[in-house]
Amino acid sequence: FPQASTMFAQCTRRCVSSVLLIALLSCILPHPAQASKSSEDIRCKCICPPYRNISGHIYNKNVSQKDCNCLHVVEPMPVPGNDVEAYCLLCECKYEERSTTTIKVIIIIYLSVVGALLLYMAFLVLVDPLIRKPDAYTQPLHNEEENEDARSLATAPTPSGARANTVLERVEGAQQRWKRQVQEQRKTVFDRHKMLS
Repeated sequence: FPQASTMFAQCTRRCVSSVLLIALLSCILPHPAQASKSSEDIRCKCICPPYRNISGHIYNKNVSQKDCNCLHVVEPMPVPGNDVEAYCLLCECKYEERSTTTIKVIIIIYLSVVGALLLYMAFLVLVDPLIRKPDAYTQPLHNEEENEDARSLATAPTPSGARANTVLERVEGAQQRWKRQVQEQRKTVFDRHKMLS
C-alpha cells in the first residue's frame, strides 16, 4: 500500500504540472488568429453628453494614447461639420490600458490551486482510508474507553422499555464518571490541606 500511494502521488504531481504548463503556454502565447487582437489591451473611451437633439453616447475604440480624442474615437460623427468642435469639447475622453496576459496568468494560478485542493480532497477521501493502518497505541485506549462505557452502563439502572447503549445514556455515564473524578480530586485536595495545616 505505501508504494501504491507514493506512485499515485507522483503520477498526480506529474499530471497536474503538465496540464498547468500546457494551459499556461496556451494562454500566454497568442494564437495566429489572435495576434492582431493585442490592441484590445488598450482603448480610448469617450463619454459624450446629449447635445441639442442628439442623445448622449459612449464611444470605445482601440487607438494609441496620442490619438485618444474625440476626432479619432467618435465615429460616425453625429453632428454636421460646423458643430464638430463644440460637440467634441463636451466629450470627455480617457485612455485605458490593461494586461490580458496578467489576467489570464492570475486565473490559471487560481484554477490550479483550486484543482490541486480538489485532487488532495479526492486523495484523502478515496485513497487515504485504504492506506492508513490502525495505530497500535490508540486501539487499546479506545478499547478501554469502550469497556468503561459498558461497565458504567451495566451499573447504571436502565429504565424499562428503553434501549440500552443509546447516546443519551453514554453521555449520562460519562457525566457520572466525571463527577466521581471531581469528588475524588476534591477529597484528596482537602485531605492534603488538613495534613499540611
